[in-house]
Amino acid sequence: MTAKLTEFEDARSLVLEHARPPAPETVALRDALGRVLAEEVRAAEDVPAFDNSSMDGFALRASDSGPGIRLRVIGSSRAGAPASAPVGAGEACAISTGAAIPVGADAVVAVEDTRRDGGEVEVAVAVPQGRYVRRAGEDVRAGQTVLEPGVRLGPAELGVLASAGRAALLVGRRPRVAVVTTGDELVGPDAALVAGAVRDTSAFVMPALVAQAGGETVALAHAVDDRELLRDALATALEADVAVITGGMSVGEHDHVDDVLRGLGVTRRLAGLALRPGKPFWFGTRGTTLVFGLPGNPVSSLVTFVLLVRPALLALAGEAPERSRTTATLDGDCERAPGRLHAVRCALALRADGWHAMPTGDQGSHVLTSMLGADALALIPAGAGVLAAGERVTIELLTTG
Repeated sequence: MTAKLTEFEDARSLVLEHARPPAPETVALRDALGRVLAEEVRAAEDVPAFDNSSMDGFALRASDSGPGIRLRVIGSSRAGAPASAPVGAGEACAISTGAAIPVGADAVVAVEDTRRDGGEVEVAVAVPQGRYVRRAGEDVRAGQTVLEPGVRLGPAELGVLASAGRAALLVGRRPRVAVVTTGDELVGPDAALVAGAVRDTSAFVMPALVAQAGGETVALAHAVDDRELLRDALATALEADVAVITGGMSVGEHDHVDDVLRGLGVTRRLAGLALRPGKPFWFGTRGTTLVFGLPGNPVSSLVTFVLLVRPALLALAGEAPERSRTTATLDGDCERAPGRLHAVRCALALRADGWHAMPTGDQGSHVLTSMLGADALALIPAGAGVLAAGERVTIELLTTG
């Protein structure tokens, strides 16, 4: 009797239920790029910390400005070297961009609107109070929350954290992932391609996907179809936070992965997925270790990684997996799969009414080149016939950066 396939959304929920983040760790700010923030960050001081000029020019009292007015220049204020004297009536202070506004001044006149004449400056225009003045705390106030937990840190976030006075911070630990590819037929890209041999693409695709998801591949192995050798490779892989095995998940004579994993104490949570491509998907746990068995076909393994492994890695790092999902309008008919959700590789285009998705061509699970130019997976509900162009569907973005 054929085992019942697990619906995709049920499988995803089951995986995320077991993806419990470990304790966070503290890292230096310069090492935090790509990490997921695990604490609320508040600014230690106002940003900017003082009133400063947004232009090169002269700081003055706005009431002293106007065409033809001449003012005595009493000094200068440069970035990092504030003026030593206040600005009084009939006076001005040369100032550079970013320099502190001197006491007594309430505006800046741009240098192109002045003419310097020795110890005096002639002003050509009237300026209002506050002209070209950046106020203290205009960007961030001391004590203000600048970043919430769950944010993946990019260049802008690192800059904000530096401006908030944080040299170190608490972040989610990178999930440690072990990848095992299986099969007698697999050979490396530089090996002789003898009869029946297949290039081991997963040995390159899987670690790349792990890195894109914020994880760290700590072990990469290939196991031939020998039960004892497979057991050794899988035993090592189970020492990681996440084990990803490609191939050997079907029910053929040489497909040993299920038996070996269960012999190593892994609890099988599901076997068989109502997804095209990706039916021979396997998920289990041993303690806190998550174990994923992905199909051997290159597209099937990539699709199931994106839809099920990546969300787990994001959750383990403390990030919301849902951020990679949105909707799009189909720009081409998409074949439905009876009884299974169909993940269709699509290129995206942004138009006035939102995202549009166009299938990339042949959707066969062995056609890895169909991933070239693809930006997302369109999730086509199970059914008969086709889902017509113009329908709105859920899409899963292929990259989350």
